[in-house]
Amino acid sequence: MRYLAELGHALVGVDRDEQAIAAVSGLGEAIQADIENAAWPLVGRRFGAVVVTNYLWRPAWSYILSSLAPDGVLIYETFASGNETVGKPSRPDFLLQPGELLSRCAALHIVAYEDGFLDNPERFVQRIVAVQTPMARQLGQRFELSPSLHR
Repeated sequence: MRYLAELGHALVGVDRDEQAIAAVSGLGEAIQADIENAAWPLVGRRFGAVVVTNYLWRPAWSYILSSLAPDGVLIYETFASGNETVGKPSRPDFLLQPGELLSRCAALHIVAYEDGFLDNPERFVQRIVAVQTPMARQLGQRFELSPSLHR
């Protein structure tokens, strides 16, 4: 949230950990919610971007995808199968299977996708950037890949 706030974006963050919510106080709307054991806290809300990092709760996929506004961007990165060989998480429940992120985002326009090993720190990940495109989208629509967004 800090990085996106520095860029001037209005933000809504969700975490079950009270300390995590306190750490982002003042950066935007911070919602303490346990999305694994309680109701989805963002029902009916749509966002221009949804960012998920280092988190996988498969039952939340429909909520995450329905939170994208038309032309909304999904940025998602989390641990993948293979991570059990280098550390935690190691339970299959918390690791994306090969191609799983692509299949979960099949209805979106995929802008970028990676599936592999990163060495600092060592981890296996899948990451995707995808756009919720209206059905009437014309061929040739441009999705700018701006180098200024890369760190």
